[in-house]
Amino acid sequence: MLIRKPPDIKSSEITPERYYFNRRELLRSAGFVGAGALLSGATGAADEGPAGHRRLGKVERWPASLKTTPNTFEEVTTYNNFYEFGTGKADPAEASGRFRPKPWKVQIDGETEAPGSYDYDTIVKAHTLEERIYRLRCVEAWSMVVPWVGIPLASVLKRYKPTSKARYVAFETVVRPEEMPGQRSGVLDWPYVEGLTIAEAMHPLTLLVVGVYGVELPAQNGAPLRLMVPWKYGFKSIKSIVRISFTEKRPPTTWSLSGPNEYGFYANVNPNVDHPRWSQATERRVSSGLGSLLAARQDTLMFNGYADQVASLYTGLDLVKNF
Repeated sequence: MLIRKPPDIKSSEITPERYYFNRRELLRSAGFVGAGALLSGATGAADEGPAGHRRLGKVERWPASLKTTPNTFEEVTTYNNFYEFGTGKADPAEASGRFRPKPWKVQIDGETEAPGSYDYDTIVKAHTLEERIYRLRCVEAWSMVVPWVGIPLASVLKRYKPTSKARYVAFETVVRPEEMPGQRSGVLDWPYVEGLTIAEAMHPLTLLVVGVYGVELPAQNGAPLRLMVPWKYGFKSIKSIVRISFTEKRPPTTWSLSGPNEYGFYANVNPNVDHPRWSQATERRVSSGLGSLLAARQDTLMFNGYADQVASLYTGLDLVKNF
């Protein structure tokens, strides 16, 4: 049962003061000169990347990535919403040290011809990893640009042969309160659950993420498997997935259950539909240094800038009623 409403946006959460790392120096110290250079060649999985994280193997660059410079590794990994570890932005990085992302299994069930429990390698190793630099827009009106590494979700789902009755895909996060201290609270009902229409799940932009900045996904970012649906608010991109279900009926989703008047099933980024407690017309991109505290807000883009690719999914759908 939800016992506390999600907090209003605070300026301290939008632009945290502790970001003092210089991006160029951070990347140089890790042996990189940019996000693309991180992934330009095959690297051994045992190699260490920034902050001691294990590098992934060969990763292909996705040609349609944003040309915008990504946020730094430090920003991406220390400014997070992951209530399973706590409700503060720093909590996931600070409280996830006991979390163990390997070994890992995902239950596939529902309207599928290939139900079963599949381990991480079975799900991932059959696919070529891609670096995709995407915008990330939080419902709290802050944003980032992140170099995710993953697999088109459609490529994974097709292997498990959804039946003709599968109209939605539901997802579930792991429950391990001994490793995820936020789950010891009643701030949300656990497990965290999310869902997409089958068309959204199969869209070429929807990514099953296994890494960031060329390294294995850190716990605070949703290790070892999470979604990234770049045209939707961040809470739709569920983390630490242990169950994928093909369903005929629309599945429940955690935030629409906890606050049905504030969080809809679709949760598409839409500057014309405000949250009941704040405007969505503008956003503030998280950035390093004290200068960010005075940075001007920028306009929110329809579908987070991906309208050309995804607007056709919602032809005829009232995007105000179906927020």
